[in-house]
Amino acid sequence: MINKLRQCFDEMVVYKDLKKSNFFSSLSLPSFMRDWLLKRFADESGYFDPEQLRKFISTYLPTKDDWTGIKNQIIVDNERVKFLAKVSVDIDIKEGSVHFSLPDFGLKARDTVIDQSVWELCKDELIGSRETWGLVELGYRSSTGSTADAKGKITLCSFKDFCPYTIDIDYYKEARKEFTIEEWLDILLGAIDYNADGYLGDEEKKLTMLTRLLPFIEKRLNLIELAPKGTGKSYVFGRVSRFGWLASGGVMSRAKMFYDLSKRKEGLIFSNDFVTLDEVQTISFPDVEEMRGALKGYLETGTFSVGDFSGVADAGVMLCGNISKDIMDADGYSNMFVELPQVFHESALIERFHGFIKGWNIPRMNDDLKVSGWALNSEYFCSIMHELRSDMTYRVIVDELVEVPKAADTRDTEAVKRIATAYLKLFFPNVREPGDITAKEFKRYCLDRARKMRDTIVYQLGILDKEYKGKEMPVFAIRDHGHQEGE
Repeated sequence: MINKLRQCFDEMVVYKDLKKSNFFSSLSLPSFMRDWLLKRFADESGYFDPEQLRKFISTYLPTKDDWTGIKNQIIVDNERVKFLAKVSVDIDIKEGSVHFSLPDFGLKARDTVIDQSVWELCKDELIGSRETWGLVELGYRSSTGSTADAKGKITLCSFKDFCPYTIDIDYYKEARKEFTIEEWLDILLGAIDYNADGYLGDEEKKLTMLTRLLPFIEKRLNLIELAPKGTGKSYVFGRVSRFGWLASGGVMSRAKMFYDLSKRKEGLIFSNDFVTLDEVQTISFPDVEEMRGALKGYLETGTFSVGDFSGVADAGVMLCGNISKDIMDADGYSNMFVELPQVFHESALIERFHGFIKGWNIPRMNDDLKVSGWALNSEYFCSIMHELRSDMTYRVIVDELVEVPKAADTRDTEAVKRIATAYLKLFFPNVREPGDITAKEFKRYCLDRARKMRDTIVYQLGILDKEYKGKEMPVFAIRDHGHQEGE
């Protein structure tokens, strides 16, 4: 299969050696950055010169601790400095000027400016999303007077998009046809740094692990996962993709999550594909009712209001937490939310989460689960998932395939269809019309799994609130599309 993978995806395949090599683990680089570097520096056999790579990293990947030195170079020494960073653009309506910020270094838009000539050259790369990774070149424009407009500003002299290639979605979809579903599951695991052989052929464990990727690939998909410690939740949600945000413990306010009215600043859900609240038992919410109200509105419709501000976003919300052995042994048939923060002890809020991931079906991380060999470039794969979020054709196919019974609960139906759509994108991206997938495969890998994920939420609602006790899931069927195999 490796030869076929390299033949189909060519330059988008890199040699990952996480089992033996400590080089990248010592650098604490996210997967997307590591694979970008491997693509840049490794030869056809996967070998790279550690010293050359280390030199590049020290030059172009500064840490927050290096920021004072960078400012000294730019402002005091009047030098231009280039490095890789995440950039956010702000267009000032009153002034008609363009500014930028570097959120990872604390550089605010009020202290920067992008000259019109530079903006014309790089605007197409910067306006595609709220935050963009790229190679920035910074300079300094000295103060020219006492007014706010005339104060010294850090300027953006040039910008080059981090993604060094064009994402060809159609090619990716066509390439999927060359692999069986079993081969494709293994490819997906390698893309997120896991060794498929470490699962010893246990397909259920592989599928449960890959279910974590559904919010990466489907807009506003809201899931809950409870799992034992050490199963890699933080790694998948915090280190694999540059399009998501992991909040682990601490304080989470409505202002940080949605909108800060005092600063007129948009929150995490605006600039990310998904926001994961990890170690959710340790997260505190300053105002429980305020956060609960904002979450209920957002999880339902993707909209919310804070004061005079009304917002719309499409980030999914993930809740991740650890679970005790007693609750795991009950396999979802005891109160799983008892240890969650008080904000989530309300059925009306929990009902708005689409599905539940039984993380105890994922093995604890060990060396045999670390990828060691040729695998799909994580940076490329996550960019593909990001692009597929906007592809609505899969939902149209799911709507045609799934037959909904009369009087089916609307939230249950929407949850199952949304999860099934995400599975279809992830496992069968080559499907262009209902007849491209057999009823057997759609049922096994998409519909049945979506229904079970929703069924766990429904059962837990019955424990939280007697109004839901005994509520049953709709029984969905698959419409016949002629040349499909039977169920």
